[in-house]
Amino acid sequence: MLRWVAGGVLSLVATLSLAADMRPVAHSDFPQDDLEEVLLGRDLFFDPLLSGNRNISCASCHHGVLGSADGVPLSVGEGGKGLGKRRRGTPEAPAARHIPRNAPAIFNLGARDFTMLFHDGRVARDPDVPFGIRMPEGNALERPATSLLSAQALLPLLSPEEMAGAVGENPVAQAVSAGQIRGPRGAWALLAARIEAVPDYRARFTALKQSTAPLHISDIGNAIGAFLAFEFRADQSPFDAYLRGESNALTAPQARGMALFYGKATCSSCHAGRFQTDNDFHAIGIPQIGPGKDHASRADHGRAAITGVPDDAYCFRTPSLRNVALTAPYGHSGAYASLEAVVRHHLAPRESLMGFDPSTAPLPALAGYGAVVPQMPSQEELERIKAAITLDIPPLTDSEVNDIISFLHALTDPNSIGGKLGAPASVPSGLPVDSILD
Repeated sequence: MLRWVAGGVLSLVATLSLAADMRPVAHSDFPQDDLEEVLLGRDLFFDPLLSGNRNISCASCHHGVLGSADGVPLSVGEGGKGLGKRRRGTPEAPAARHIPRNAPAIFNLGARDFTMLFHDGRVARDPDVPFGIRMPEGNALERPATSLLSAQALLPLLSPEEMAGAVGENPVAQAVSAGQIRGPRGAWALLAARIEAVPDYRARFTALKQSTAPLHISDIGNAIGAFLAFEFRADQSPFDAYLRGESNALTAPQARGMALFYGKATCSSCHAGRFQTDNDFHAIGIPQIGPGKDHASRADHGRAAITGVPDDAYCFRTPSLRNVALTAPYGHSGAYASLEAVVRHHLAPRESLMGFDPSTAPLPALAGYGAVVPQMPSQEELERIKAAITLDIPPLTDSEVNDIISFLHALTDPNSIGGKLGAPASVPSGLPVDSILD
């Protein structure tokens, strides 16, 4: 039986046929919490000891106070200082560069609904590979990972721009440069030995695992994954309340926006299900700013770089929209600073791409200089991005756009803002913890 909500808009109950798997999110959809492992993972996540030069942590680009990301289009990774819009390169680190893609949000990625991670899906569940998780070539898991989050946590440690550092700066960077990732002398083993050498970490892993066996990088990844799944779970939004049957959980504009989202606007054709993602890849023409993954041509071919399939060119993973109002800027390159801007891009992607003003997406300063205006790709590359676009949404009025944005705000879980636990005051290595005030 159909029910009506404010303004005569059909309720979500009436639109379930347009969306896959709209059951209310339950505790059983997430891994079982082990608080000791979660707390251990928190310290590791915030500890710069896991970076080659001991100067950046995972949290530097994925911080709770910044919506589980970092609030800028493209991060400054290794060699940077500060958090969020305060983060910058320094004269002491002239080699610091912008990371090629926007730091993705982490909310709810511990849920079993998610089958692949990263903008290009380079980490994915796959029953046909060892331990059931596909990793990039050369970086296959050596031991089981308890989750996709546990596996993906091992990859930023290997990126020279993100955490490993440049050739000649430290042994981890040297191993990465030589292609020595796995094995007893590989980069992962070097990092695990660092953690092993800290008495507090060693004692806590011994208690957790009931074993004194030498630490392996998988132990570290599993602890970080447990923390991420706990810290960034967000399932107490007004939308969640509505899924649980609270008919008055949404305001009238939010209810109208929901009907548009799952109906006329066809948003749910990609942003499907209760986490608003189909776990698939689409070419929607987000402007390419920054270096991209192909540094020679300022291009980023997205999924095609993983699959080698031409039709996958410029396709990127559909992000979950949970807490989306907290996670600006948007797109694989972070080109759009507001929800309205990225929603309007979806309505006219080709015009938006070709008319994009890069000065609206300034990048953090490098080497102590001012903010950087991004460089756009060549006209030829822009035309290739444009030709790949498959997005086709019916025209919407300004009022309808505003209602959709209202619905997107209904996906915010106020209890998850800042993360469940937040940053520790200190970490066992004794290295400084990044502060939003730096």
